[in-house]
Amino acid sequence: MLTALDEGVKGGRWFSLIDKVHPERNLRAAFSRVAANEGAAGVDHVTVTMFEERLDAELKDLGDALRTGSYRPQAIRRCHIPKPGSGETRPLGIPTIRDRVVQTALRHVLEPIFERDFAAQSYGFRPGRGCKDALRRVDELLKAGYAHVVDADLKSYFDTIPHDALLALVARKTSDGKVLNLIDAFLRQGVMDGLAEWTPETGTPEGAVISPLLSNIYLDPLDRLMAEGGVEMVRYADDFVILCRTAEDAARVLDQVRQWTAQAGLTLHPTKTRVIDAGTESFDFLGRRFEGGRPSSSPQEPGQVEDDDPGQDVAQLRREPRHDHRHAQSDASRLVWNTSSTAVSGRSPRSTSGYGCGCEASSATASAWRDEDAEPITNAGPTPSSPTTGSTT
Repeated sequence: MLTALDEGVKGGRWFSLIDKVHPERNLRAAFSRVAANEGAAGVDHVTVTMFEERLDAELKDLGDALRTGSYRPQAIRRCHIPKPGSGETRPLGIPTIRDRVVQTALRHVLEPIFERDFAAQSYGFRPGRGCKDALRRVDELLKAGYAHVVDADLKSYFDTIPHDALLALVARKTSDGKVLNLIDAFLRQGVMDGLAEWTPETGTPEGAVISPLLSNIYLDPLDRLMAEGGVEMVRYADDFVILCRTAEDAARVLDQVRQWTAQAGLTLHPTKTRVIDAGTESFDFLGRRFEGGRPSSSPQEPGQVEDDDPGQDVAQLRREPRHDHRHAQSDASRLVWNTSSTAVSGRSPRSTSGYGCGCEASSATASAWRDEDAEPITNAGPTPSSPTTGSTT
């Protein structure tokens, strides 16, 4: 199984995956990751501690429901957290503990399958990659003469991903109907915001464990479109910049991105998306300002930690421990795909106190939205040559 995972399967599509999601050892490992984040309760008010008190029974029930196809997710509790540096807020979805366990177990299975084929210019929510690697890559490209920047902003990306188009992309890698139905159920689970409740017609909740992977799956065709055209794009989830040698190239690429997003059912923000000359204008990317073709403070060197970590604000707001995922993919692969694996056991003690609203403490994702503890990549991509006459990008 591990060989098939590394090398892929004939035709590139997996026909049976649910049998790797529901085993007790995978669900137990998933709970360990959920519990380590100390997240708030969902709409059922069941805390991590309460779930753990019935852990064996809960995991058995989940395993049986996943195996028979009778599992149904509960509604997501929505609240709003401030966006650092602005007066706006960001909607955050808090699934129940049981749903977070299932999503984590599902991610253990799906992530290695899709990860092996993701494009190199994608840095967000990927094992062994992080925000600082993306910032380093931007710095490298600016130094190499890619001074004309498409500073792009996808408007309400997580809320607007078309469900059917996303599921079609997932179905390219797996034909397992139970897995596809499970993802569809998570996409269409209800949302509760105060006393209001509705079923979303588009989007994947920002805050759900499976959402970062699904968001990367949906934008992977854009990554490949840019790469095939020799375009230097650096993307972290829905934040991306494209660096070109000339203003004409930047304008042409922006038109190309506009066409792709329109076809994909997405929208570029009309006022926040722009083309700039990085030599004379500034732009912000992942919490870092670039001025005069240089970052306002240099991205950290491998192995060092800076105080102005772009991920600290969100992590602190949500009171999430900042997770180390440098071996996340390999560990999950061994656990799920090697039939001789044993369940992950043992974890550190945690507080059992409540969190009030819980928005600041929600641990709906397996990693913080700005995961800065991933192992640094010393080579973030091929270093471009110096500008030459006649070069297109």
